[in-house]
Amino acid sequence: MPHRTLSSFRTADPAPVFARRIVQLFAGLFLYGIGIALIVRGELGVAPWDVLTQGIAKQTGLGFGLITILTSAVVLLLWIPIRQKPGFGTIMNALIVGPAADVGLWLIPTGLDLWLRIVLLASGILVLAAATGLYIGAHFGPGPRDGLMTGLHRRTGVRIWIVRTGIELTVLAAGWLLGGNVGIGTVAFAVLIGPLCGYAIPLFAVRRADAAARRGAPNRDVPRPITGVTPAQA
Repeated sequence: MPHRTLSSFRTADPAPVFARRIVQLFAGLFLYGIGIALIVRGELGVAPWDVLTQGIAKQTGLGFGLITILTSAVVLLLWIPIRQKPGFGTIMNALIVGPAADVGLWLIPTGLDLWLRIVLLASGILVLAAATGLYIGAHFGPGPRDGLMTGLHRRTGVRIWIVRTGIELTVLAAGWLLGGNVGIGTVAFAVLIGPLCGYAIPLFAVRRADAAARRGAPNRDVPRPITGVTPAQA
């Protein structure tokens, strides 16, 4: 997955293409937060990083969205020793996903019937996959957690699925020990999100004029999803 820096705004994209990228980025990040909220309100288990967020919230009393932002900031600090450079989308991811999740948590009530919670879980996974395709397809850089994963892979040479698994198992264990919600939804997320993102990322990828010019072949700037890897909120 190509890494964009904050110089991403210096682009040869026509104005309509650039405008689409901006709209798609912010729409994707907002929907990512809504997808998280849907899964959380399903109360059947959440994604590993959200298990950690729930655990920290339970121990500190801080809000879900605030903890998401603070966790993103800590993860970005870990980018420094591995020399990973953030993109504009990386910074926006860190700032928008948490508040968007808070909006969703405010709108969706708790304690719903089981069948409704199953619907929320399934809807949340689908929305989150589509949101991933939107914001990654805008080509403004990876989220903080995915950047940590790809950066560690690049610096250590360890296979990316091993890095991904190690990070997620670590945060899952920490979140569970802190009281986060691990359940069938956690398993469903792990099984389904990779294939769904593998479909959504190419589907929403913006064809960029500057990338096509560099390659000498138009309309080929479609990001190739890494097997089993999903952009995190976060």
